[in-house]
Amino acid sequence: MIPLICIDVDGTLVGASGTVTTNVWDGVDRALERGQHLALSTARGAFGSAWDMAQRLNPSGWHVFHAGGAIVHTETLETRGHAIPADALAELRALEQTPGHDNWFLELYSPGAYAVEADSAEAVDHAGLMGLPYERVSFDEFIAEHDSIIRAQMVVPVSDIAAVQEKLLPLGLSTSSATSPIMEGTAFVSITQPGITKATGILNICAELGITIDRVMMIGDGLNDLPAIEAVGHPVAMGNAEDEVKAAANHVVAHVEADGVVEALELSTTL
Repeated sequence: MIPLICIDVDGTLVGASGTVTTNVWDGVDRALERGQHLALSTARGAFGSAWDMAQRLNPSGWHVFHAGGAIVHTETLETRGHAIPADALAELRALEQTPGHDNWFLELYSPGAYAVEADSAEAVDHAGLMGLPYERVSFDEFIAEHDSIIRAQMVVPVSDIAAVQEKLLPLGLSTSSATSPIMEGTAFVSITQPGITKATGILNICAELGITIDRVMMIGDGLNDLPAIEAVGHPVAMGNAEDEVKAAANHVVAHVEADGVVEALELSTTL
């Protein structure tokens, strides 16, 4: 039986409804009764609906947030993050203002909060996706208020993923893209300190639990899950996963809308 199971959110734990189904929660309860450790592994922040999910998966354990930018303990609130350098933040803010990219906008994240200056429909929808009311927050005020910015995110049309990643390349930061069935056509390009991914976050949790990564299952669907899928001993791709994720996985389970996570959790008892 696999002792640690890491689970992505969008396209894995939740589908187009944005909520976890009763069937999935029943599967989670069975895993918890078996004594397995469950950890969220998401690009979302440690707040809103993602925080609620993490507490439900494990109210007293570590979870990966911000695409590896931070791991947070749900009971003690202890946080270990990796700050983006101030000069890189300045470059990101300048990029948002680049002429011709009016449909791109930037978000800045501390472990437990975020800021957005855009007031587009997509910015409002993204706040709702995260389970938060929309609020425009000054980047200057946000940076002054928080000790460190551990993730930035460019929200762009799916068709612009390659273009925005090309613009980000000179900054030398880690980037990863993801989508959500809740906001079709929109892509979320996470930006973290160099070398920081979901895989590094999982490795940190492994160290806390005394578990080697070859005894870990990662369940995911998006390209930002790929580093973790490639790192763990038991990688599982959702039926709706990107082709690259399926190719790197040892197992492919059902589509998110068919509660493929339940299949993966049951599979973990046989490995």
